[in-house]
Amino acid sequence: MQSTVVLATGYHPHHSVPGIVWTAVTAVVMFALAAAKSRTGRLLGNPVLRTEGRVTLVDGILATTVLAGLMLNAALGWWWADPAAGYVLVFYAAREVREIFSAGR
Repeated sequence: MQSTVVLATGYHPHHSVPGIVWTAVTAVVMFALAAAKSRTGRLLGNPVLRTEGRVTLVDGILATTVLAGLMLNAALGWWWADPAAGYVLVFYAAREVREIFSAGR
């Protein structure tokens, strides 16, 4: 919803270097945590932990998507990049959720 409002109103957010750094660190940590959860779940034969690894992967993708939007805004002035990237994330997350629930059947 917020992405739609930002795009419709043409709101131009300002960039924040600490915000960009924090988001980059978050992305790295989420991907490392997702890999560790998936690996541990596989080694233990624990489907819940493997699924949690996939959910954490989505968190990493979220952070990377936000980071890309922040970087494009800061470097090129593409104020619309972050809200537009949010739609890509929603599509991917919905696909993952559908796959997670269909795998449980």
